[in-house]
Amino acid sequence: MVAAGRSSDTALAPFEGTPHRAAVRAIALGTLRWYLRLAPAVDSLLTRPKGLAHELHALLVASAHQIEYSRNAPQLTVHAAVDAARILKEVRATGLVNAVLRRFVSERAVLLGHVDRKPGGRTAHPSWLIKRLESSLPARVCADLLDANNAHPPMVLRVDLSRRRRDAYLSELASAGIAARPVSWLPSAVYLEEPVAVSALPGFSEGLVSVQDAGAQLAAPLLGARAGMRVLDACAAPGGKTGHLLEHTPDLTELVAVDVDAQRVSRIEENLRRLNRAARVVVADVRQPQSFWDGWPFDRILLDAPCSATGVIRRHPDIKLLRRPDDIPALVAAQLEILRATYGMLAVGGRLLYCTCSVLPDENQQLVERFLASEPSARAVSITPTPSPEPFEAGAPLTVPGTIESGLSLQLVPGAETGTDGFYYACLEKTTAGT
Repeated sequence: MVAAGRSSDTALAPFEGTPHRAAVRAIALGTLRWYLRLAPAVDSLLTRPKGLAHELHALLVASAHQIEYSRNAPQLTVHAAVDAARILKEVRATGLVNAVLRRFVSERAVLLGHVDRKPGGRTAHPSWLIKRLESSLPARVCADLLDANNAHPPMVLRVDLSRRRRDAYLSELASAGIAARPVSWLPSAVYLEEPVAVSALPGFSEGLVSVQDAGAQLAAPLLGARAGMRVLDACAAPGGKTGHLLEHTPDLTELVAVDVDAQRVSRIEENLRRLNRAARVVVADVRQPQSFWDGWPFDRILLDAPCSATGVIRRHPDIKLLRRPDDIPALVAAQLEILRATYGMLAVGGRLLYCTCSVLPDENQQLVERFLASEPSARAVSITPTPSPEPFEAGAPLTVPGTIESGLSLQLVPGAETGTDGFYYACLEKTTAGT
């Protein structure tokens, strides 16, 4: 399904709630993570790889992943693949599956060695993306990022500091037998040594804690909302940042959460119910303010713009196969349109925090520079935190280790000292009533 252009979430949806969900998910995501390394090796053993049925080709690559990256005995994987071919009603292909995988078992060092001669094969990333990253990042940072994209992502929690101190929650985790440690540079974040089901987390159902990458947890403190302010959370689904904004500044006058996707908006509502928080949740396109906006300017706007998601590949390895270089110009055009529309709803003296989960400058620094060049009333302001229930050092600038700063913006990259996903942040202030 992913090869046909559908996301892994869509492909895996039928397995939700089934006994084998975790195993199916692990195999599927692992195969996608290493697909661009494994598929060429498998294809080299086929006379006509393009003539093979998609299901059979997927079976061969998934089996190759199990042989190369799992602890399963290779011969058991071969036998299971032959049985799977029968289940797919491809009985006549069982001989082919058996022969190809047996050769892969015995020859994989040579086969993969040949694939690894090219960066795209060695790193299991599309060549166009490697070239983009190499042209915009220091060599060591780029290499670390590519390695990090192929690692299993950490499970990070956000503690609701208005209801629980982090050290107290860490004690609860320890009592539950869950190994965890604090994220030193962010007071709300807790890093789990091993992922666990959310049902095992103390206080999860009561909304005391949420699952959210530490990089994403920067949005609320960086926005700098204060009591009595009116805030817009644009492109808000699935609502992780919405909930954090309400936890961080619970006495806002109003928080309006907007997203164009009705199904994803329902996720915002589900999250808010679990957190026992309230906001005005709207299904609308933020590029059409007249469809939801009452004309009263917002003091703060969080714009989590739709993007290439190249900063979260380690969580969504299907992005390697789904994203195309031609997608970037279209995304940039949409981002600029959304930024202009949301900036138009900002009060004079108000601030807009622009963020993406991309590591591409086209969508980040370069886009913000284009906007500033076209909007004389906007200026970039320093990214510093505001006090939270468990504050940063008073008056200290935000210091996030291992990040790349460009002027007044902040770029987080996987593989850096932060240990976060890839996020970009820039804060814009409206100085006059121009737009």
